[in-house]
Amino acid sequence: MALPTPSPPADGKEINVNALQRLDDTCDALIGALGERDWDAIAKLDVACRTCIDEVLENHTMDQGLLREKLEGVLEVYRNLIDVTTGERQAIAEEMMQINQAKNASKVYHLFR
Repeated sequence: MALPTPSPPADGKEINVNALQRLDDTCDALIGALGERDWDAIAKLDVACRTCIDEVLENHTMDQGLLREKLEGVLEVYRNLIDVTTGERQAIAEEMMQINQAKNASKVYHLFR
C-alpha cells in the first residue's frame, strides 16, 4: 500500500489544498488498511496522518470551518480504529484464555493417566 507523498507547493493556497488532499488520501488509505486488518500499513499510515495533521495545523491561513470538518473526519477514523483494535485485542485475549484452559486440561489428563 503506497503512502501519500508530499509535493512541493508553489504558494500558500496550494499548501492548503495539497495538505488537505494528503490528509484525505491518508485517511482513506487508513480506512482501507483497517478493513484489511493490515496492521503494518496502519502503523505507517498513522505516522503519515500525524505528519499531515501537523502540516495542516502549521498553516494559519486555512479556512477554520473546513479545517474543523477535516479534523472531525480524522477523529471519526481514529475512533473506528480504536473500536476495531479493542475488539481484536479482546478476541486475542479470549483465544489465549482458551489455549491456556486446554493446556491445563491436558496436564490434568496426563496426571490421571
